Amino acid sequence: MEVIIRDSAAEVATVAADILGGYFRPGGVIGVATGSTPLATYAEIIARARAGCLKTRGVEFFALDEYVGLGRDHPQSYYQTLRCELIDPLGVEPARLHVPDAAAAECYEDEIAAAGGIDCQLLGVGKNGHIGFNEPGSSLNSLTRWKTLHPQTVADNSRFFASAEEVPRHVVTQGLGTIQRAGHLLLIATGANKQDAVAGLVEGPLSAACPASILQWHRHATVVVDAAAAAGLRNREYYEFAEANKPN
Repeated sequence: MEVIIRDSAAEVATVAADILGGYFRPGGVIGVATGSTPLATYAEIIARARAGCLKTRGVEFFALDEYVGLGRDHPQSYYQTLRCELIDPLGVEPARLHVPDAAAAECYEDEIAAAGGIDCQLLGVGKNGHIGFNEPGSSLNSLTRWKTLHPQTVADNSRFFASAEEVPRHVVTQGLGTIQRAGHLLLIATGANKQDAVAGLVEGPLSAACPASILQWHRHATVVVDAAAAAGLRNREYYEFAEANKPN
């Protein structure tokens, strides 16, 4: 696992866009995430595309997850969220955004495989260590399926709704096994409220108690965090030294 630490959230977004942008090519398949953290990265990607530095032609996009019970036209569905935050500003045809269907969750595995597999999967991490909606206790080899949200996740996501009562309790999400199939995992985290989750996923045991720790098992995983999110890392000095002394 490569750990990259930057001083600010803005610098994290720049590094993430540098990495993610390398997969914007004809036939590229990119996994996209929702939440607050990816927004700055998406803004950077959009700016580069509008400047002609990135080409979106022939790129397919696969979402990590979706709420159960919200139609695609609901403003808080992840389909609509990704349309507004990334797909439409990039000028990508909506048909190239793929979102798991609660009525046929298992078919999402076939859809990803038919596209050739995900080249790079962008990830965030929840305060309790979840990635996608794989809450603590999720099977490390799980596939796309329904999940019940953790109360902490409901509370965290309530900021997007009028009240916590409006947050759906069920979702359909790529499993940890599904995520593991991507060629490159790119996880970004910012803010002091993520420092425990970052420490757990990078330096804690590989455990279902911290689903994001599955990145330790991946052959090509990159974690990009700001100084606040890196505050709990015991080996921070080494990560910074390793980045400064990369072999050519």
